[in-house]
Amino acid sequence: MDVEEASSSLNDSSAGRLAAACENLSNWIHCICVVAFDLELGQAMEMVVPSDAQLSEKEKSSICYLAFPDSNSGCMGDTQFQFRIRQCALPQRPLCPALVAYNTAVAPALQADPAYFHGFVYFRQVKDPNVRRGYFQKSLVVLTRLPLVGLFSRVLCLIAQEYFRTSLPSLEAALRNLESWPAPIPGRALSLPLHGVSLEARIPTLQGLGRTLGMPSVQPGLDPVPSVHEVDPFRCLMPLLSHIQLLWELVLVSEPIVVMASSPAVCSETVLALVGLVWPLRYCADYRPFFTIHDSEFKEYTVGSHCLPSVILGVTNPFFAKTLQHWPHVLRLGDDRLPDSPQKLKKAGQLRTLDSKPGLYTQHKPFLQKDKVLLKKLSKGVQTRRPSEVQSALLKRYLLELTQSFMIPLERYMASLMPLQRNISPYKGTPSLKPFNQDDFLRSLDTAGPQLTTGIKGDWAALYRRFFKSCNFIGWYQGRRKEASQKLQALHAEAISDADLLLWTRDKEEVEVVDLVLRLKDKLVSGEKGSLPVTPQTMAKLRRHVQTIVSGLPEDLQQVLASSR
Repeated sequence: MDVEEASSSLNDSSAGRLAAACENLSNWIHCICVVAFDLELGQAMEMVVPSDAQLSEKEKSSICYLAFPDSNSGCMGDTQFQFRIRQCALPQRPLCPALVAYNTAVAPALQADPAYFHGFVYFRQVKDPNVRRGYFQKSLVVLTRLPLVGLFSRVLCLIAQEYFRTSLPSLEAALRNLESWPAPIPGRALSLPLHGVSLEARIPTLQGLGRTLGMPSVQPGLDPVPSVHEVDPFRCLMPLLSHIQLLWELVLVSEPIVVMASSPAVCSETVLALVGLVWPLRYCADYRPFFTIHDSEFKEYTVGSHCLPSVILGVTNPFFAKTLQHWPHVLRLGDDRLPDSPQKLKKAGQLRTLDSKPGLYTQHKPFLQKDKVLLKKLSKGVQTRRPSEVQSALLKRYLLELTQSFMIPLERYMASLMPLQRNISPYKGTPSLKPFNQDDFLRSLDTAGPQLTTGIKGDWAALYRRFFKSCNFIGWYQGRRKEASQKLQALHAEAISDADLLLWTRDKEEVEVVDLVLRLKDKLVSGEKGSLPVTPQTMAKLRRHVQTIVSGLPEDLQQVLASSR
């Protein structure tokens, strides 16, 4: 039976059971795809559940290509890896209400992005004499908007293993389980039942920016997911630990990076580990844990150019060694992530084939000096066979403190741009944030720079200048500016709610009073939509102000204002 016949048979038999998407399913996943290899068609979409999940033909094609290894590495047995694709459908599919609420409470680096899907792939390749090609090849893909790598890697494993054992009935059972899951609320201990296992997870909140929050005492029968959102940077980057600060700098300033490996599992985990180096800062440039020659952006990235996009690519096809040799930073990983000796830096341009020696090929000169204390700790840990979990915790803590030390001066400077609360007048417009002046900020570094907290010497000012040109700064600044604007709007609304507006209107022209009413109504609308963070008490006061002021206007104006907005 070929793929098309199998797809038709499966879809016919399950049409009644899988016709409607589960209402709560989109809180966690978009859909589950099964991709098979057909001798005539190549990779082909065998099934999508729920059957009415929206995927464009372009998205289906991308998923099919990304669901299979893109090299001759011979990934026998079971292989897990990840990919990330742009949403192609127009108009863009909005986030469901639960994910909108999730984004307001979660750490920025973990927000759901409506423009992208995250794909978690479980690929199985085994010898099978009953298949013409001699091998059984099939992938199961979990598609989601949530970048919760640790959680969905576990979810994928449970769903895929059960699927390869019992086929379609297991997917129906998985959908029923996922439908029963609570909304993804950051900070809460979530119990997530799946195929007889109860996963226990906690998503970091906006306030709790430690890498992994302490889990509550584990109840009998629960399977804890200690870190829902990250891969292990120590395990993934072990061959390059001597260059960890240099890699941190490259990721921080959104430099184009290519990760070349022989398997999609290694390249995708390494890309995700790189993105996580700057946690809790959100990596705002593009990243593709697994990228193939069939990707729609292939030409954009492979044509020689002095203006490369800010993106981290994970690739396995040897073809990329030649087509991407003009890229400034290339990570070549060997089959074994345990190096015999520390990897040396190599000049960019020396890489010609995928058979080149493993290492970091770059011409980047670090802004900061190496932290030899960290390297000695990790090196000693390797020699004494310190548990990998402890090594990983040391590295995570170091990277977290390094990123926070870099960002704290920026956060402090942004706070100084806020107008003083006593200068917010209820009788004037909402004040705005002062402009960000890079020179003013750089002058503050001598007395409040990160060198005072980290002890790391180097040209911090030059690193900040380079950061100001990056996607990460733009994303961070836009986010902070939006938060500050909302805060000022809220403070202004509170000032208005506490003011004696009726007294103010007594000597004002009608047009001024009407303008005030319209502005009050605007604030009420914003508050009702949730875009203005004010208390119910403030909202109630604003409504009373509107009612009181409008009641004193001529009747014709009252009718006009009653029908407005």
